[in-house]
Amino acid sequence: MTDIGGSGSGSTVVVDGRTLSYEDVVAVAHHGARVTLADEVLPRLVRERAVVEDIVDRQVPTYGLTTGLGTRSSYALPRAELEAFSVRTVRGRANAVGDPLPVPVVRAAVLARVNGIAGGGSGIRPEIVRLLVAMLNARVHPVIPEVGSIGASDLCQLAHVGLVVIGEGSAEFDGEVLDGATALRRAGLAPAELGPKDGHVLCSASPLAAGQGALVLHEAAALLALAQAVTALTYEGFRANTSPLDARVLGLRPAPGQSRAADELLALLDGGELGDPRNARRVQDPVSLRCAAQVHGAAYAALDFAGAALDPELNGCGDNPVVLPDTGEILSSGNFHTPALALALDTLALALTQTASISAERMRRLLDPGVSGLPANLSPYGPERSGFAPLTKTAQALVAEIRLLSTPVSTDPRHGADAVEDDSTNASLGARRLATLLVRLRQLLAVEAVVAAQAVDLAAPPTMGRGPRLLHRAIRAAVPRLDDDRPCGVDVTAVSDGILGSDDVRGALRALLEESSAPAGGTS
Repeated sequence: MTDIGGSGSGSTVVVDGRTLSYEDVVAVAHHGARVTLADEVLPRLVRERAVVEDIVDRQVPTYGLTTGLGTRSSYALPRAELEAFSVRTVRGRANAVGDPLPVPVVRAAVLARVNGIAGGGSGIRPEIVRLLVAMLNARVHPVIPEVGSIGASDLCQLAHVGLVVIGEGSAEFDGEVLDGATALRRAGLAPAELGPKDGHVLCSASPLAAGQGALVLHEAAALLALAQAVTALTYEGFRANTSPLDARVLGLRPAPGQSRAADELLALLDGGELGDPRNARRVQDPVSLRCAAQVHGAAYAALDFAGAALDPELNGCGDNPVVLPDTGEILSSGNFHTPALALALDTLALALTQTASISAERMRRLLDPGVSGLPANLSPYGPERSGFAPLTKTAQALVAEIRLLSTPVSTDPRHGADAVEDDSTNASLGARRLATLLVRLRQLLAVEAVVAAQAVDLAAPPTMGRGPRLLHRAIRAAVPRLDDDRPCGVDVTAVSDGILGSDDVRGALRALLEESSAPAGGTS
């Protein structure tokens, strides 16, 4: 996948079915990048469609093409009904319920489906793929209710995309929700005629899990970097001991991800005094500070695991059956099933919950004068003021919600069709709950950041590392230090949205980390 001209609305993402990246998904979903098909895609689709038509002409029994679906797979469909069966497949599976999914998630799902089809195996008519691309570029967004997938294909939700393709259902266009036919017409587009297999292809695979999965993994990576920066700011306020980050120490037990996390923390602290453990206030700190590299490293390892599981969903064929143009066959497939992705999303949720828990604990240690050496609750007036003490309740409430959202969903399978579809993964739910979990984690990191900035002000270190200095400056530009008691929830929101959610701050921290990892005399 190639992203030309950056990630803004003027960029173009070229879909080839094999190289779609998280950055591409974000560019299309959030920044309105245009989509175009790679040169080799349409010829590939034409070859595959010829196989479908040949199978139909020869009346070869083929699941979902010349037979029914699910428990009706033994029922042979009359040739004259195949087109109507495609339409009924879409209409009969548009059964999702709940609030509409956000537009970026819809765009990510449609893009993921286009990319899955572009890579081969579906046998869909090429003009339908061109219409899906045109819908993305014209910003015609099918209304997809949020609940309906059990992870054995996103059938009941993707069918709502299929409805708009045939001029039915509902779609958002130009800020207005319209019926599908009107939305297409206003965008200068026309509904598609479905042929054999087309309806099933529109509903098949797991593009919702894959598309939203790409969005949440991209955001999780950004939040882990932010968690590192906030931790470094806490280190400065606490005057933490960095000897646990020493490569010689970590090398004695090379747990996954911990060296990366430690190297990043040291890079963020570079330029300050804490790089030398002799400048620490204590010889040994609480676990929430001392073992930050181990916990964040585990989260990085979980993120890598999730990335390895997501890539085949984003850049592979999840259709059933699949078309093999080289041999002219159409074979039954289990590629729609997503157990690895569901397990990986569960694992990442649990890892991020560990990250959240130690963030709340670091914040509490900063408020305890017996541990931090700072005024009680970081109030310059002492115990007659509340300071940040009430904010610990908000932090614990956020941790409680994050823990609830980390409950595994892959261990709760449900059957979809008696005696045939007897297992499921809930991968789409796993991705959707991560989106909410990440919002709560960002808010929790903002709590720690607000408190850590106050700790830095009170500790008044003579110099700070580059990362904490950057973050402290950004926070103080938006939120004044705490003097007398005041509402702090608005401060947390300002930091969560305007600082930790800022592309500028994220980009500056990323540049700092990339610079530190570049080899001497070269570039990374």
